[in-house]
Amino acid sequence: MWKRVLDWFGFGAHGHDHGGHDHGGHQDHHGPHGHTHGVIDATIATTDRGIWAIKWSFAILAVTAALQIVVVMVSGSVALLADTIHNVADATTAIPLWIAFALARRKPTRTFTYGLGRVEDLAGIIIVLIILASALVAGYEAVSRLFNPQPVRFLGWLAAAGVIGFLGNEAVAVFRIRVGRQINSAALIADGYHARTDGLTSLAVVAGAIGVWLGYPLADPIIGLIITVAIFGIVWQSARSVLTRMLDGVEPGLVDEIHHAADHVAGIEKVVGAKARWLGHKLHVDVEIAVNDGLLLAAANNIAASLKAELLAHVPALDVATVRFAEPPVEGGHHHAPDPFLVSGRLASGLLEIVDTPQGERMRLRLSRHAEGLRANVAIERDGGAVESLPLSPVGGDHHYLQSLIAPAEPHEFSARLQLAAGADSEDLPFAMAEPEGHDHERAHG
Repeated sequence: MWKRVLDWFGFGAHGHDHGGHDHGGHQDHHGPHGHTHGVIDATIATTDRGIWAIKWSFAILAVTAALQIVVVMVSGSVALLADTIHNVADATTAIPLWIAFALARRKPTRTFTYGLGRVEDLAGIIIVLIILASALVAGYEAVSRLFNPQPVRFLGWLAAAGVIGFLGNEAVAVFRIRVGRQINSAALIADGYHARTDGLTSLAVVAGAIGVWLGYPLADPIIGLIITVAIFGIVWQSARSVLTRMLDGVEPGLVDEIHHAADHVAGIEKVVGAKARWLGHKLHVDVEIAVNDGLLLAAANNIAASLKAELLAHVPALDVATVRFAEPPVEGGHHHAPDPFLVSGRLASGLLEIVDTPQGERMRLRLSRHAEGLRANVAIERDGGAVESLPLSPVGGDHHYLQSLIAPAEPHEFSARLQLAAGADSEDLPFAMAEPEGHDHERAHG
């Protein structure tokens, strides 16, 4: 029995069963999206079905509030007034949001190059002010009735109005939960369970009517104060959500989701940085990743495209994903290194360069592709026909980084051949290196 009650309010095992989608054998859950009155979550606003659900929820709550207003006028109940204000606020907050959505659909201009998505933040502020005003009115009326009691009439109609408020919120709850499960929206499901909880405030009106009927006239304003406190809680919740988005804040789990998406892309060594912010109900993500800096441009672009695809699959409401590659660390501040040589051969692809290491200058080959059992040697042609040979060996057992054991002789301006071999196959790739323009070798080492 207790388990069934918890499940009814959304705390049971199936309360937020919004499923998941499978990416290559792993199950992804986008995590819960906290409900906030008046702030429609992006996972709802970006789907036609979700917007349709919110519109019908607005209609149901509007009808419920209209029926309650009639009873408020004839009964004089401050408790029902507070509950009616609660339902009116819930319903009317959709209006500024739809205006904001309409403006946000306009195309970017030379002045507003990102479009008008931020207008939704302004709508959020208006919504918070609407709910705050409703809380102040309800609180004032409740306190006034405590000090100046007035008779509450038509107790039967009052109780009926409380039941109507409960049924209206319950209808919205069932509707949102059902559609939320159809479109796999955790946010809409959470909205549904919160509407179910809101229905209890309407049942409190019934309790107040019973209290008055039993001879406790202060039961009505006391219930009104309790509902007012609940509305102030909604004000705090909504204001925090709106201000967080206005200050470019996101849900903490979102950054974890970005890292999780990157874990499914081969070739990413690590996520150096991840940033995200909302522009209206559209999410913009900026990710900086570290990859093997010997990768060819096509391979790097493929990694970036794969990461964008994973982000779109993992992050609801994602609109723009920018992927940047982290700059490789400068080893030892080598300020006069020749331009590197882009290696592209049958046996290997990568980048050959002179780098500074704690042991001094070294010739290093960073590989993005190589044949099994690759061996490499740099043969530098010196004056007088001499050949300087620099065998390249794996660094720390990593076969993607091959490095010479000694430094190439000065000057760093020469013609050379990169000699590659794998099994019985071999190839020579000629290249040349030159000191940067304006570099005086003697002055630099004198």
